[in-house]
Amino acid sequence: MQLSHEHREIQKTLKRFIDEEINPHVDAWEEAEIFPAHEVFGKLGDLGLLGLTKPEAFGGAGLDYSYGLAMAETLGHIRCGGVPMAIGVQTDMSTPALARFGSDELKRDFLAPSVAGRMVGCIGVSEPGAGSDVSGVKSTARKDGGDYVITGQKMWITNSLQADWMCMLVNTGEGPVHRNKSLIMVPLRDGPNGRLTKGVEVAQKIRKIGMNSSDTGLLYFDEVRVPQRNLIGQEGHGFLYQMQQFQEERMWASASSLVAMDECIRETIEWAQGRKMFGSTLADQQWVQFKLAELQTEVEALRALVWRTCELYVQGQDVLQLASMAKLKSGRLTRAVADTCLQFWGGMGFTWENRVSRLYRDGRLGSIGGGADEVMLGILAKTMGIAKRAVA
Repeated sequence: MQLSHEHREIQKTLKRFIDEEINPHVDAWEEAEIFPAHEVFGKLGDLGLLGLTKPEAFGGAGLDYSYGLAMAETLGHIRCGGVPMAIGVQTDMSTPALARFGSDELKRDFLAPSVAGRMVGCIGVSEPGAGSDVSGVKSTARKDGGDYVITGQKMWITNSLQADWMCMLVNTGEGPVHRNKSLIMVPLRDGPNGRLTKGVEVAQKIRKIGMNSSDTGLLYFDEVRVPQRNLIGQEGHGFLYQMQQFQEERMWASASSLVAMDECIRETIEWAQGRKMFGSTLADQQWVQFKLAELQTEVEALRALVWRTCELYVQGQDVLQLASMAKLKSGRLTRAVADTCLQFWGGMGFTWENRVSRLYRDGRLGSIGGGADEVMLGILAKTMGIAKRAVA
């Protein structure tokens, strides 16, 4: 796909913002295991970067998805994985269904302030017993008067310790597991950094082996009342809406890995050229030269796949197969790049603050979150006609 001058300008603006407002603070945020989401999102909102693909009527730029993907690719310039993931949750995971199917009232209440960076959102799908198996969600919403009364729990929720609202997948009826779920906008606080909504409990901050600057929580919902007007689209269509959102999420995940791998390889080359050993440099070793060349070739092949997928998606084509391929490849390639480069760094690669070791830790999530590798392979087996499709 050929990127326009406008695409490049967005990338330049974002890269400059990252260099000035994010990367100087990454080490401190990693140490604190959280970053100031409202502050960072507010500045991104001021630059118009949180609503590139969202409707103009609600503060967005109304651009096609290629602009969102150009932003995702540039986010890989951030020197950790947690902050870009948190931004991606805001732009490409918690808001797409709201923007596409939500009522104008919901968009005014939740989308517009999120595009402006005044609110932080999160997506509530995963549960202790339902991760990649979205159909296994157990949280429920029963009707009582004009409200939904929500009970359940959500786990592995990015941004949840700071989020003002959750786009929550819940069971709103009986029947087939793919047809009894709905997406509901659930206010988590009474305002930015305000008190938790009655019945909402942030039960635990989850400590992870990577993505440290991104806050991740376990939340309980005990008879939480939400107006029925907070339903996104049609009742019982939540599973379908979430599956549509996953296509964008998986493209986003693939694109956001590219620059991080580019920079990991480049910094490893610089290290190898200066590392003296056995009368020459590490970079003089043919094995090192060939392996880094091979890895860079793999990154460029993935980049071509990601942008081909995006081009077809913008044209309105079904990209389930290609997006799943890109997600599978990006998770595995990130692991390979980080592991190989870390080996070339030797003992320095085994230190905590090293960019390569950080990618080694953060990048491991790429083969788990947003659908594990095995889920991607299952999708591909079905779309290729190898495996039988389940009957809903």
